Amino acid sequence: MKKTILCFAMAIALFSCKENTTKTTDTETAATDTTTAADQPILREKVLTATEQAALSPDDIIVALKEGNKRFTNNNLTLRDHSAMVRDASSGQYPKAVILSCIDSRVPVEDVFDRGIGDLFVARVAGNFSNTDILGSLEFGCKVSGAKLILVLGHEACGAVKGAIDNVQLGNITPMLSNIKPAISRVKNFTGEKTSKNDAFVESVAKENVLNTIETIKAKSSILKEMEAKGEIKIIGAYYDLHSGEVIFL
Repeated sequence: MKKTILCFAMAIALFSCKENTTKTTDTETAATDTTTAADQPILREKVLTATEQAALSPDDIIVALKEGNKRFTNNNLTLRDHSAMVRDASSGQYPKAVILSCIDSRVPVEDVFDRGIGDLFVARVAGNFSNTDILGSLEFGCKVSGAKLILVLGHEACGAVKGAIDNVQLGNITPMLSNIKPAISRVKNFTGEKTSKNDAFVESVAKENVLNTIETIKAKSSILKEMEAKGEIKIIGAYYDLHSGEVIFL
């Protein structure tokens, strides 16, 4: 009987030790996880103020965009406290630049340049062309809200460019593509196959479309043309490589 009681007591003691060890291990793991999460750097970046915006030059902003894209291609995006930035931006906005981009889902503009909330105005339309509505948006961004740079951003394998090359006939897409077609005739001395299946030709048209859009902006907006002439803004173009994530400034 004494042996039975002794064995039972030993079993209870062993079980208790095992339970305590498990609890200790779980606690240590939890502490480690918390430490790891806390060690991740989250930038408490302040939203740009009117004074800070006014102090920037167009060239400063170009440098910042290039540096941001380098971080993007290196998979080293800034970790930001978005909740804090949302609150900071609620009282006003003073963006650095206006980006005119295509609607393509593979071109996440803010990420591509590693920019935060309140940094950029982003206007998007299939084929990144300019019409009256886009011009009004650009004028608002620069003349009213103080942005110092307009960047027209084309990209690789643009479906709108391919549609213009193929002369697609489909609903409202057809008149929309008429804004892109002038870029096709701008491609000179191209010896390859001039179809949407030729990636090199599509790229050439996409880049010419960016340049044509810049010319259209300057020709149809006296406000932006005057601002550029005074050195208050710059209007430039770039091309996004879908494979590498690199932005090539034209």
